[in-house]
Amino acid sequence: MAAFSNRIALLALVLVVAACAAPAPRSEAPLADPVILISIDGFRADYLDRGLTPTLAALAADGVRADAMKPAFPTLTFPNHYTLVTGLYPDHHGIVNNRMIDPVSGKAFVYKDAGTIADPAWWGGEPLWVSVEKQGRHAATMFWPGSDVAIDGVRPSRWLHFDGTLTPDQRVDQLLRWTDLRGDARPSFYTLYLEQVDHAGHDDGPDSPHVDAAMREVDAALARLVDGLQARGLFERANIVIVSDHGMTATAPERQIYLDDLVDTDEAGLVTGGILAGMNPKPANAAAIERTILAPHEHMRCWRKSAVPSRLHYGTNPRVPALLCLADDGWIITTHRDAAGRTHFSHGEHGYDNDDPTMRALFVAHGPAFKSGLRVPEFDNVDVYPLLAHLLAIAPAPNDGRYDDVRAMLKAD
Repeated sequence: MAAFSNRIALLALVLVVAACAAPAPRSEAPLADPVILISIDGFRADYLDRGLTPTLAALAADGVRADAMKPAFPTLTFPNHYTLVTGLYPDHHGIVNNRMIDPVSGKAFVYKDAGTIADPAWWGGEPLWVSVEKQGRHAATMFWPGSDVAIDGVRPSRWLHFDGTLTPDQRVDQLLRWTDLRGDARPSFYTLYLEQVDHAGHDDGPDSPHVDAAMREVDAALARLVDGLQARGLFERANIVIVSDHGMTATAPERQIYLDDLVDTDEAGLVTGGILAGMNPKPANAAAIERTILAPHEHMRCWRKSAVPSRLHYGTNPRVPALLCLADDGWIITTHRDAAGRTHFSHGEHGYDNDDPTMRALFVAHGPAFKSGLRVPEFDNVDVYPLLAHLLAIAPAPNDGRYDDVRAMLKAD
C-alpha cells in the first residue's frame, strides 16, 4: 500500500486536493474493517480514461478495474442500484422501472416522489444493509435508493433521507463521522451515493464540459475520503468498491419518436415513456393497439412482455407492462404533449439495451482483500452482491449473482 500512499501524496501536491476535517480521537477498541460501496451515478465506464479523475485512476491502478460492468435491464437508476445491493435482476426484486404501476394495488411508484417510494411493499429481496443488521452488525448509508425505507421492517443503523443539496464533500464528511463511532456502534458496511455526473450528462450530454467538471468534483470528494480514512488509520483496512449504475449516451431533439402518432396513448394505457415505453392497453381496443405497436418501427423495438429477449432477464414481473417499446441508442420515445411540456431537453439519456456500449458501467475496487494492478473482463452487476457479501462475511440472501465470476479479483482467502 506504500506505493498507493506515495501516489496519492504526489497527486495532492499537484492538484491541491482538499484536506478532510480532523478525525475524532482514536479509540482503544479494535477498528472494524469497513466495506465501503460507492456509486457514481451515470459514470460511463470509459469516462475513467479521460484523465480527469486521478484519485479514481490511482485506486484502479493499485487495485482492480473491470473493462466495464454490464448493468441490468432496464439501464435506469433505481432498478440498477437496487440490483447492486440485492444481487437480483429488476424482474426479481420488483423495482422494474423508475416509474411503475402495481397491477394489484393500483398504486404508482415515482422515483422522485418520497411518498411513493417509502412503501416497503415495492421493495423485494433483501438488500445488504438489511442482511448486515439482521446478522448482528451495523450499516451506515450515505444515500442509496431504498436505504431510507423500512424493508422487512429494518433500516440501517445510520441513514439519512436523500438531500440533493448536500455536496459530495459534505457526504464524505458524514461517512467519515460514522467511521468515528466507537465499539459495537461502529458500522462495518457503508454506502456513498454521488449523482453529480449523471445530472450533468442529462443536462448537457456525455461529452460536455459540464460532465468533465462533475467528474473532477466527484474525484476531489474521493480524495477527501482517502485522506480521511488514512488519517484514521482505516485506509489500509478498508475494502472500497466503486461502481456506477449505468452509462450515458447523447440525444437530440430531432431523435424523438412520438407514440401518439401511432396510437391513442390513453387507450393504450401508457405507463412510462422515455427510453423504455410501457403500455397496458384498455381491453376494448387492446387487439388493434397491439397490432400497431408490434409492427416494425424505425428507431425502436416493441414486444409483448412475454417475448422480451431472454438475455434481458425482464418481463415476468407483474409490474412490467403488457407491451414494451425500447428506443434505439440516442432516441427517445415521447408524446407531443409531453415534449411540449418540457422545460429542458435532456441531451443525455440511459435506459437503453444493456448490450449497448454506451450503457456500460464503472467498476473499481481497492483494499486488502483485492489484488493490485489487475484488470478483469466485463461482468454482470448482479455479481457485485455476492462479492460484497463475501467481503462482509455474511450469509447472502437468495440472489442471481455468481461469486465465481468475480473471485479472481480477490487475493487468496
